Amino acid sequence: MNLADMLSYADIHDLSRIAGTYNCNCNGHSKNELIQSILATVSRKDVFERQVTDLSIEGIRFLNSLIFDKRGTFSIEELVARVQQSRFVKDGEETWNPRELITRFKQHGWLFNGHSRDTRYVFQVPADLKQRFSAALAKQFQQHIHVTDEPGVYRDEQRLIIDDIRSFLSFIRDQDVILSADHFMYKRHLQQILDRLSVKEEPVGKTAWRFGYGRMFKEYPNRFSFIYDYCYFKEWITEHNQMLALTAKGIEEVQSDRHEDLLQVYRFWLRLYKGAIPNVQSIMHWLETLVSSWVTVDSLKTALLPLIRPFYYDSAESIFEQRILQMQMHLGLIRIGEHHEHGPVIQLTKLGRSVIQGIYKANEDLLALPFDKP
Repeated sequence: MNLADMLSYADIHDLSRIAGTYNCNCNGHSKNELIQSILATVSRKDVFERQVTDLSIEGIRFLNSLIFDKRGTFSIEELVARVQQSRFVKDGEETWNPRELITRFKQHGWLFNGHSRDTRYVFQVPADLKQRFSAALAKQFQQHIHVTDEPGVYRDEQRLIIDDIRSFLSFIRDQDVILSADHFMYKRHLQQILDRLSVKEEPVGKTAWRFGYGRMFKEYPNRFSFIYDYCYFKEWITEHNQMLALTAKGIEEVQSDRHEDLLQVYRFWLRLYKGAIPNVQSIMHWLETLVSSWVTVDSLKTALLPLIRPFYYDSAESIFEQRILQMQMHLGLIRIGEHHEHGPVIQLTKLGRSVIQGIYKANEDLLALPFDKP
């Protein structure tokens, strides 16, 4: 339902609180006048954008989580969990009540209780406001973006990961790969595989902490661990009796002439990384929206870094640079270059734009994977 519909179902006490938030000058005893006054005030672009601009970082994160969720309703427990995800509380900081932010959203007319018996204890966001929120946030973020000309050098890995998935499967077909008791490859085979891939990576150092981004992220470098987990998820490889081998499906895949669909690879990346980055899908939407040409990485960080929470020892900045931008380059969705004047810059590829738009419009249910936990 849209805002006008939800206002019509709200009781006069809720309408009075919303009207007070917007300083509406009307008869507080007339439900019709309250509704008309609220709609007239909220429809003003300057008023609406000012309310969004005045939001705290936690408010922006919470709002961002709501407008990109296509579910119609949320329980109070779900809303509280989302607010808690939006705030990174350090030891020693003051106690903070998530329900205060939910109450503020209700007073702005951005969240409503359902009106029927079945929806009385759940909350909804007006459908028409979601579009306006998205436009207001886009305008706010766009003010930070610095567009540049094409850099002198840049990296473009379009479709290389598709070739390397097949190369990895071919290696497993042709070699007897022994696994450790923990199901990891020994250094000799790992190095042989890394040497034959299109993008070179070094083995993981023993001192590095690694968890949260897949089954094999602990022992394998970023890009290859993703390739390995993708092949495992597709049931192309099996870890049995301390041997890594192709399954029947894997043998069929290697023998076929088809190339893996990059859209499916991207969908898997979203599923794999959303445990550590819950709002990863909305961040990809903002990348697609804000990066219309070459833009500086610093300006993009200024716009989007507030949306990202740290993940244990992984800072928001390292998540943005390494887990999002670097992996999007490996997937071939963006190019990363070095501008002689402005430093690191990125550009969304045509392939990347079509892939991200395809996922966003499809709105597929991205289920969490039962992978590693810290």
